[in-house]
Amino acid sequence: MIQTIVIDTSVLISALIGKTGPSREILRQCLLGKYKPLISNALFQEYEDVSGRQNIIDLCPLSTTEVRELLNAFYSVCHWVPIYFLWRPNLKDEGDNFLIELAVAGNSNLVITNNIKDLTGAELTFENLKIQTPETFLRGQ
Repeated sequence: MIQTIVIDTSVLISALIGKTGPSREILRQCLLGKYKPLISNALFQEYEDVSGRQNIIDLCPLSTTEVRELLNAFYSVCHWVPIYFLWRPNLKDEGDNFLIELAVAGNSNLVITNNIKDLTGAELTFENLKIQTPETFLRGQ
């Protein structure tokens, strides 16, 4: 069975602006079908918002057309997960709670992020849920 993962926006953007690196490798492996990334309305909207920001576009080695094609290819391998129940783990940044909710709703035990501190220290914890950086995730594979 293919492992499901939640990919934080920080990882997606790092993959877009870097020509190499662990974030890009994770995205590549998802496109090849090694992992099944989960996506929700909130995460999709954040991906779209942040990837369209001018400062990100300026840093990206791809044209805006190539970025759109890459994102569409990525979306095509994602599993859309409807969120019916909000767990509200009460992270320091309220705006990150949806990542934990997506992982729980999609039965994933892994969120990959470049911002570990943002996703730890919640009031509500899930014993089997791991929060890892792209580097740590790839080393464990």
